[in-house]
Amino acid sequence: MTDPSSNPGARDSLWAKLKRPSARYSMLSLLIVGFFTGIFFWGGFNTGMEATNSLEFCIGCHEMRDNVYQEYKQTIHYSNRTGVRAICSDCHVPKDWTHKMIRKVQASKEVWGKLTGSIDTKEKFEAKRLELARHEWARMKANDSRECRNCHSFDGMNVEAQKKRASKQHGYAIEDKMTCIDCHKGIAHKKPEGMTEADEG
Repeated sequence: MTDPSSNPGARDSLWAKLKRPSARYSMLSLLIVGFFTGIFFWGGFNTGMEATNSLEFCIGCHEMRDNVYQEYKQTIHYSNRTGVRAICSDCHVPKDWTHKMIRKVQASKEVWGKLTGSIDTKEKFEAKRLELARHEWARMKANDSRECRNCHSFDGMNVEAQKKRASKQHGYAIEDKMTCIDCHKGIAHKKPEGMTEADEG
């Protein structure tokens, strides 16, 4: 059998066949099959995306389960009086499709880190903690703490019901157009050692 790519005439013939209407199936049949096939594949893709946003997936590797997850369990985002829990993806993965896909591609570096064992021990993790935190802080600063704002907003805050210090700081934040991560770096995980004044904001 000859390779169509080595014979321009055969390649043109193949292209002509692909463009020609089907003699066996009606256009309607092809459209219906294509429509349902598209739904099936899109549903599978979306299901896969959502599965990678679950808490179980995030802590499936010991690097996360033994380090940041243990810290997160001690915070108000894990357990609080209202019973509302923010999981990893609520803070680290955008909700809208475009930004979510961009973030998933960026997260592929984490797979490389897993394969190379760059943070596979407590000591290695602690050695890289500040670098990893700085990447995440920069990402959140650049997107105006988008994921925080899925649940928290200045418009939704009743500053009069807040403690005096929080009310005052949020007032400054609104005036100075600050973003959540400017002040709340230790909200879900402990702050890394070696932070500079610039890191503190």
